[in-house]
Amino acid sequence: MSVSDAARDEKGPETTSPPENRHDPPSEPSSLSLDKDIAIGLVGEHAREIDPVVEARVLRKIDSFLIPAMICGYGLVYYDKAILGSAVLFGMTSDLSLSVVDTSTTPPTTDTTRLSWATSLFYFGMLAGLYPMTFALQRFNLGRILGGVVIFWSLVCMLTATVTSWRGLYAQRFFLGFVESIIPTGFMCIVSSYYTQGEQALRQSWWFSSTGLFTIIGGALNYGFAQITSGDLKRWQYIYILAGCLTFLFGIWCFLIPNSPVSAFFLTPTERIVAVERLRKGQTGVRCQKIKTSQLKEAFLDIKLWLVFLMMGSAYTVNGAVSGFGPLIVSTFGWTTLQSILFQFPLGGLCLIDILLCGYLCSKFKDIRIILLILNCFPVIAGCVMIWKSKWTYHAAAPVVGYSITGTFGAVVSLTIVIGMSNVAGATKKSAMAAAIFVAYCVGNIVGPQLINSKRKNEHYPELWTGLIICYCITIAAATALYYVLWRENKKREALPIDEEERDRCAFRDLTDKENLYFRYVL
Repeated sequence: MSVSDAARDEKGPETTSPPENRHDPPSEPSSLSLDKDIAIGLVGEHAREIDPVVEARVLRKIDSFLIPAMICGYGLVYYDKAILGSAVLFGMTSDLSLSVVDTSTTPPTTDTTRLSWATSLFYFGMLAGLYPMTFALQRFNLGRILGGVVIFWSLVCMLTATVTSWRGLYAQRFFLGFVESIIPTGFMCIVSSYYTQGEQALRQSWWFSSTGLFTIIGGALNYGFAQITSGDLKRWQYIYILAGCLTFLFGIWCFLIPNSPVSAFFLTPTERIVAVERLRKGQTGVRCQKIKTSQLKEAFLDIKLWLVFLMMGSAYTVNGAVSGFGPLIVSTFGWTTLQSILFQFPLGGLCLIDILLCGYLCSKFKDIRIILLILNCFPVIAGCVMIWKSKWTYHAAAPVVGYSITGTFGAVVSLTIVIGMSNVAGATKKSAMAAAIFVAYCVGNIVGPQLINSKRKNEHYPELWTGLIICYCITIAAATALYYVLWRENKKREALPIDEEERDRCAFRDLTDKENLYFRYVL
């Protein structure tokens, strides 16, 4: 019986799923099923016809449940770490001794090394949390792990208000990064498990666009907190308490996330079959909870993983500098604290629009992901040159414009995530790719703040802009190499004969992209 027939029959459980699948799938797989993709128990090894109307309804339901919360969740991750840049304008620098003034020089110089390390330690924490969080996400119930960790993250965030020294801030930033490490990896795996290859670019762009959206929302909130002139707490303490409360609400939602489409409570039994069956063609699988060392080995010997790692690490150096030091650098041009915060709006707006536009274009046109990624590198390079080489006079316009157009880095990073996650198959290998992207994300954010040498402020921080320009040239070179690798492999596979039945059977066997010759790479 086809899925479309089942969808049209409303008479009872006998007609909503095949006889061997009458019962809803269990929320926890048995030890026997850990070895295979859990989807195979629901749809079997043979392809079924899907009613396009039912598929469209299923897709709308998945989008309605996952996307809004993922936008809020990743927005909170970005806001949580980016508010340090605004907090230093609200007195955190002096309250926690994050900068040291050397009066022995003429004129006196300010050393912001402590602030740089406070920014970087967040990502060292993320690196430390990578292995345990990735392991937990694949091996255990997705919603329970996410929910528990996010609740703990909210508490760590609120405790920032109790920090009284730069040493205490170091510890807080490390542990905050440790618990937040679960979100980007978790979201990448969720999207790759619920959506087809063609749909992933747009959906990844939706949740990652919250980078720009929450730059605007965060700027508006911080502008509001800047108006506080009384109370027992400092303005920067109020910011962290609010962020922690919002994160707590997100944590409650996380407990509702199903393990996969197989156990999605917001879908009917028939809709679950459709949700899984429609993923068969992409050959990427849904979810297998056994960690396979053979897939790990293949992942780390795969040139694609290392090229994506290089692209992500070099592209994300901009974020480490912009989120932690952006408002501080803008204030150098003679703008007040409030005005410096408002200048986050054009940066966030461009980032938001560009990410969404690229996601939309990727969903409409085939194999343009890498081309768009390379095109978006050039405004970042131009922005860095404008900031570096323009005159930093009172209320200078050119460096502020340059600062704003660096916002296209968001699309570069979003496309890197899409390209990486869409071009691997096998549950463990997908987790390895997500982990590699995440490590590179952390490395870029660690390196970025360290490029800022506050003692060379009068020379416009030359190490920072030179370093960022070099990093984006590396991104372009790595993306070009990846395009050739994927194009060559697809060309080889197109020349092979196709056995339709064998292709259907391979879809949910938890095979990697190298093991499954019916897998096709997207460029």
